[in-house]
Amino acid sequence: MGALTVRALRVVLVGVLASTVFVQAVMLWVLISGSDPEDGSFPLTPVRVIVILGIVAAQVIVVCVWRLVTMVRRGTVFSHAAFRYVDIVIGAIAAAALLWFVLTAVLAPEHDDSPGITVIMGGIGLAALGGALVVLVLRMLLAQAVARDVEATRLRNELEDVI
Repeated sequence: MGALTVRALRVVLVGVLASTVFVQAVMLWVLISGSDPEDGSFPLTPVRVIVILGIVAAQVIVVCVWRLVTMVRRGTVFSHAAFRYVDIVIGAIAAAALLWFVLTAVLAPEHDDSPGITVIMGGIGLAALGGALVVLVLRMLLAQAVARDVEATRLRNELEDVI
């Protein structure tokens, strides 16, 4: 991965992290201060809590991607240490999908007149779970690459011993 690509990705990651922290802080302030003009027609408090937790999942993903990019830059991504970050990303995506399903269930009564919205939201949750499965497949590819790298190192060492 080139230096320009790494810098561009890091700029994007910082932007995402900064914006999510801002939104999270505003939502927490409104939730804690009680300055929300809630009239009871819409379940704002559960929705806000779900969104705040979803933002935490996104922030966890951003931090793990940052660490993986750092490993790529150092040339150490094909190691067992990378699995920890990939596993956390898979868990965070799955958690975000589950939060989305909870949000869909909380908002379903609001969409009694148009149940298609609930179905679409459920489809989005399934797509998020599909994203977790894609990352799981990529983790398996990383495992194969690490195994081949270990095998190549072993063979190189044997060859050096022979020579």
